[in-house]
Amino acid sequence: MREYKLKEYIDGLNKKNQITKIYNCENMLDKKIEYMTYNSKDVEDNSIFICKGDSFKVDYLKDAIKNGAILYVSDKKYDVCLPCIIVKDIRIAMSILSEIYFDFPQKKLNVIGITGTKGKTTTSFYIKSILDEYAKENLKNDTAIISSLVTYDGIEKFESHLTTPESYEIEKHFRNAVDSNIENIVMEVSSQAYTQKYGRLHNIEFDVGAFLNISEDHVSPIEHPTFEDYFSCKLKLFNNTKIACVNLDSDFSDKILNQAKENCSKVITFSTTKKDADFYAYNILPKNDEEIHFMVKAKNFVREFVITMPGRFNVENALCAIAITSILNIDSNYIYLGLKNSKTSGRMELFKTKDQKIVSIVDFAHNKLSFEKIYETVKNEYKDRFIITVFGCPGGKAQIRRKNLGEVAGKNSDMIYITADDPGVEEVYKISNEIEEYVKKYTNNYEKIEDREEAIKKAIDYAKKLDKKSILLVLGKGSDSTQKVLNGYVKYKSDVDQVKEYFKKYDNDYIK
Repeated sequence: MREYKLKEYIDGLNKKNQITKIYNCENMLDKKIEYMTYNSKDVEDNSIFICKGDSFKVDYLKDAIKNGAILYVSDKKYDVCLPCIIVKDIRIAMSILSEIYFDFPQKKLNVIGITGTKGKTTTSFYIKSILDEYAKENLKNDTAIISSLVTYDGIEKFESHLTTPESYEIEKHFRNAVDSNIENIVMEVSSQAYTQKYGRLHNIEFDVGAFLNISEDHVSPIEHPTFEDYFSCKLKLFNNTKIACVNLDSDFSDKILNQAKENCSKVITFSTTKKDADFYAYNILPKNDEEIHFMVKAKNFVREFVITMPGRFNVENALCAIAITSILNIDSNYIYLGLKNSKTSGRMELFKTKDQKIVSIVDFAHNKLSFEKIYETVKNEYKDRFIITVFGCPGGKAQIRRKNLGEVAGKNSDMIYITADDPGVEEVYKISNEIEEYVKKYTNNYEKIEDREEAIKKAIDYAKKLDKKSILLVLGKGSDSTQKVLNGYVKYKSDVDQVKEYFKKYDNDYIK
């Protein structure tokens, strides 16, 4: 990776008209910058330190100076003895500086972005699985991914907490991928990443960008003030995308399509209802609990595909993956294998007791659209089963979910357990009380249990005692093995692991 001189960083900021003032840098212009960070604990000798965030404190800068920073970049001047560059927008400046520091890695990658209210993770993993099948057969390296489930860049692999990380982290993952001889990276794109507050995607150019769907979500005082703001931020994906991929079955598809056509050099479409789409899926047939078969008609092929994840709505996610990988010139045989072999932990994971009395679906579903789709699937594919739902809502964000999820669950469940889901700084009982107000409009069959593990256990015990078959929906956290409490994360036995454990015990106790 090339090391750039300070004057080259300054030139990059000047090209975007970001510099307000430069202090005491005259004798450093030809100095090569060896390191850059926004974490005061991560500073090394000869570092640029970026002062970022609403909660930034001058003490962080003082720590950075002690650890070897030779210059800081900020949107305000601090009373410290260190050269500095003052910029108009620290978020934009960080993205520019990060791209230079990591030596413009996206120029050597195919970058695929996925946005939408629902299905980003599943679609991203479908794409990764397809590209991995192609890579395996052609002696290439696995596809990198930045998702809300996991991040993998060829060097690092870890469980994620953010859908879209900071611009510095994105560029670092791009660089790791390039250094690992990876050709493709797929990433989820959140609406908040495009807000002025977070601005995580300045300078990121997507070779292909997909818009899956849109529904009311992330509307709260600390996120998007209105649905219109949420939607407009989602649409910004197409401001920096070359090839757009649009779901014609989405609400507001005309507006999405127009935005894509105005900003992108090429637009491809997919649909399960509109035959004139570039990629049209039909004859969608669930063959058993674990497979859905469907035909796809495209310009270059007509053939059957199979996914091993319940839920007709996942055909839309798969169809998006088919469209994107086809436009990247991946043969349909690799696409078929990639989809059939794809498994996404915690996404529509299906578990059954040996006697089939209890079936469980564990899913990350956490907003109105995802809840509606799951209940639609359950009522179509698991008719006559008693529906038990375990769910909660996160603290400190997306407050509209408390109403939406409470109403959807209340309308569609026979029994509900309201519980914790990443409460953060809020009290679980207060969140649960808000949800309860909407649940009880439709049913009195519910219970509030603050401890999530206890709620899942209670739900399974309830299902055991029923004189009928049931389906248990454990929604919101999937395979997530941490829970956000106060301002940090604590270890948590995932919903997937809990259901597996309780079902194994059930089988041992009840099946002879």
